[in-house]
This record gives sequence, C-alpha cells and structure tokens, in this order.
Amino acid sequence: MYKLLLVDDEADVREGLMQEIDWEEEGFEVVGTAENGKEALELIEKYMPDVVVTDIKMPFMDGMQLSEAVRKQYPTTKIIILTGFDEFEYAQKAIKLHIDEYVLKPFSTKDLLQAVGKVKGKIAEEIAEKENIQALQEHYRESLPVLREVFLVSLINRVLPENEIREKASNYQIDLDGKHYLLCTISMDHPGEHARFSPTNEKELLLFAILNITEEVINRDHRAIVFIHQDRVVILMTFSEDNQQDLLGNTLPALEEIRLSVEKYLRQTVTVGVGTLRSELTEIPYSYEDAISALDYRLILGNNRIICIDDVEERSEDQLRFDELKEQALVRCLKVGTLSELKEIVEELCSNIAHAHVSIKDCQIYLLEILTAILKVAKSANLNVDEILGSSVHLFAEINKFHTLQEASDWIIGVCTKIMNSIANERQSSYKHLVEKAIAYTKEHFHESDISINKVCSHLHISTGYFSSIFKKETKMTFVSYLMQIRMEAAKEYLRTTDLKAFEIAEKVGYADPNYFSFSFRKMCGMSPKEYKNSARGE
Repeated sequence: MYKLLLVDDEADVREGLMQEIDWEEEGFEVVGTAENGKEALELIEKYMPDVVVTDIKMPFMDGMQLSEAVRKQYPTTKIIILTGFDEFEYAQKAIKLHIDEYVLKPFSTKDLLQAVGKVKGKIAEEIAEKENIQALQEHYRESLPVLREVFLVSLINRVLPENEIREKASNYQIDLDGKHYLLCTISMDHPGEHARFSPTNEKELLLFAILNITEEVINRDHRAIVFIHQDRVVILMTFSEDNQQDLLGNTLPALEEIRLSVEKYLRQTVTVGVGTLRSELTEIPYSYEDAISALDYRLILGNNRIICIDDVEERSEDQLRFDELKEQALVRCLKVGTLSELKEIVEELCSNIAHAHVSIKDCQIYLLEILTAILKVAKSANLNVDEILGSSVHLFAEINKFHTLQEASDWIIGVCTKIMNSIANERQSSYKHLVEKAIAYTKEHFHESDISINKVCSHLHISTGYFSSIFKKETKMTFVSYLMQIRMEAAKEYLRTTDLKAFEIAEKVGYADPNYFSFSFRKMCGMSPKEYKNSARGE
C-alpha cells in the first residue's frame, strides 16, 4: 500500500476525488488532503507520501513551487500535476522538475487513474530494480573475495558471537567445522634484503609469493585458510582430531617446510609465530593474539625460525579474558540498557571467573579491566565520578576488599547502576536544553518569514531528523505546529491590544503573504482575524 497526498484549492475537487475513487483498491492510502502548497508541505513532512497529486494554480504556493520543494527535499516522491494550463513555460518547468505525470483539466477519474497507475508502475519498477535478486547475486559473487577477506580479518581480531561466525562462514563458503583451531602467522625478516624482486612493489610481491608457497604446502595435508593481513601471512588451521599433541606435532613439519621453501626460492627469511590450540570458534582471536606474541620473542631468540607461544610462555588453558565482545555488551548496556540487562551481564562476567580456575591476581586484573571499561564510559559521557560515587571511594582499592564473587558482582552492579542513571539523566537534560535553545531561538526569530526547521537545526548544528524526534518528545507537537502556535498567539496579542491592520500583523508575525496569514488564522482559531478582534473587544 503506497501513501498518497491530494492537493487542490477547490474543496469539491478534493471531495470528489476521495468519493469517486476507491484508493485502497488501487493500492493507495490517502494520508491527507491540502488546499494549497504550503499546507501540503507540512503534511508531506509529517507523512512522507510516495505520491503527491497536486493542482498547479493554487493560492500561497502553487503546484510548481510545491513540486520544486518536493523534488529538493524528497527526491523519490512521485508527482502528478493536475492542470488546465498548457503554456510553454509550465511545460518547460515541469520537464526541468522531472514531473512524473500530468493530467489536463477537465479530467475524468479514468484519466487520473491512468496517470496514477503509471506512477504506481514506476514505483514498483524501482523497488524491483533494487530487489533484483539476479543482479544482487551477481554483485554478491563479484564482491565475495572482498567480503571473505573482511570477515577473516574480523574473525582473528575481534571476538564475534558463534552464531554470527557460523552464519557468515556459511555465506562466504568458508569451512570452519572442526574440534580445534590454530592460528599461525608468518612475518618477513628484513623484507627485500636478499630477495629476487625489483624494488617496485617488492614487499607486496614477496608477501604474495610467500602466500602461494604457504597455500601449496599447508593444504597438501591440512585443512587451512591462508590470507594476508598487516604485512603478514596468516594461517587459520582447522582440525577434526582430538589428540592435541599429535596436531601440533603434525603441523610443525609443514611450517618448517614453508620456512625453508621461502628461503630457498625467494631468498627471503621468515619467522613463524604459532599460537595456542583452541577448541571454540569464538577463541580464534586468542590464538591469533598468541601467535603475534610469539613473534615478539624474535628479539631474544633471533629470526628465521618457528616460535611456539607454548614453548616460551607458560599459559593457562582457562585464561580469563575481558574481551571486546564482553566489553561491547557492558558498554552498550551502560548507555542504553535496562537494570535487568545490566544484572544479567555483570553476573555472567563474574561467573566466568568461577569457571576459569585462575589465581586471585588474575581475578583482580579481570575485575580491574571491567572497572576500567566502566570508567571509560563515564569519561566519554563527561560524568564526574567523584560526585556520582563519592570522593571518599577509592575504586581500584575496593577490588582488593572482596571476599566472594557475589560481593564483587553486587558492588559492580551498584557502580554501574549509578553510572547508568547519571547517563540517562544527562541525556534527558541534554534533550531538554536543546529544545529550550530551539524554543528561545524560534521565539526570537518567529517574525522572520524564512524561519524553518532547517534554519533552527543549522543554528543548533544538529540534523533535522534527530531534532524533530526530540522536539516532539519534549513538547508533544511538531516544530511546524509550534511555530504556527507562537505566531498565532503573537497575532492574537496584536489584535487584542493594537489597531494594526491584518496585513501589518501578518508581516510582524512572519507571514510574507497576508492572505495566507488570514487562511492559517481561520484554520487554527475558527474565525478570521477581524472576527477575533471584534470578539476580543466585545464589539
């Protein structure tokens, strides 16, 4: 069902079109009718119709001026012109404005329905074009290598939800089914020092050559995905077997063959960092992080070798990590979540400690990371933490006082609740302050004929969409309604207390057209300015 607006200054034409045509049967919902262009623009802003059917000759703002405004602000809206004019200048202007259809007066409902049908067809075609499955599939196939690479980079750098990983892996035709995962990364030692390539694009060519050698060797006996990231070749290996010791034992010879082949064929030495074996898809970034950490040991052990993180660092299998996914969930909740969501998130964070079997120090570091994330949110919201929590509270010292995980959980929930409430209050205060500034500006400038929502937003440096939503939320009316209200209140005051003529009052309250002022006044107050003046003075 498409939305349609009817605009004509003749009431019998508007009523006739509403009665004679079953718009619903034609696939349209008539969201409103207007008797001039200015009134139509207000309705268009409110309802965002798909089609505007408008007469050309109307008071205050004619059909061409309305069409010009619609084309500028709502370029996808279709326009049908009703006209008894066929002069060259109108036709010329209509062509320039890309009017979709026009119907010559006098017209029958059949004539209008024919034009409406054509416009409806255009809308359907545009929608079909955007939803063209075949074209989208072709574009998707062409984009697949880039999408795969973006996904793989996010997979090793960010902790993603398992359902998202599996869905994207399936979409991008990446096989990640397995029981264990291992990340290795190959880094060039002094790239290009002895290589066979010319200096032009030397590093890129070397990386590509190393990638080719790696794929050839590793895919011979293993299931792996090989790609380039940050001037390194990354190997993501997937295993179906259970014996972890055998998995590493079978992998190291392949990595050694890659290292020797690169040195032999490319005259380039490389160091290979081997991460930790992981049994969960969501832990792939941890293995990659460990592989990068292994490379750091080149400073001690030297280049041109394979370095396994398990050989150089003692690591707990149940290492406790406050990762990006956990931090994102906590931050989002602090900003826009509910108290029940907060309790659920914090209790889950603390339950991770219970299941990790780590030392007290590791537990305290984990809690410090959580607290740091909370304080970062408070800082980004410009909150004074001392005022909120009390200047006598030493937050980081509090962590050493907990005797149970429940104590830690309750304390964190208490801190977060105060931060959440302060953020919500600040946001509400910000909305209120913004609307107050808009109202003050509007009261100061309502007498200017060019005052508009765009001008107010430009003054406040915010978008019209954002402003419209908070203005309506705070004042329970649209900006256009508010502007008309204060103009009419000012006009009433002039009518009650002065002998100014209606056209003079119109100018004083921001109406360039006195007739439109009278029209608007009658519409809002139910009487003409003259009738109101006589009534107010008891005449």
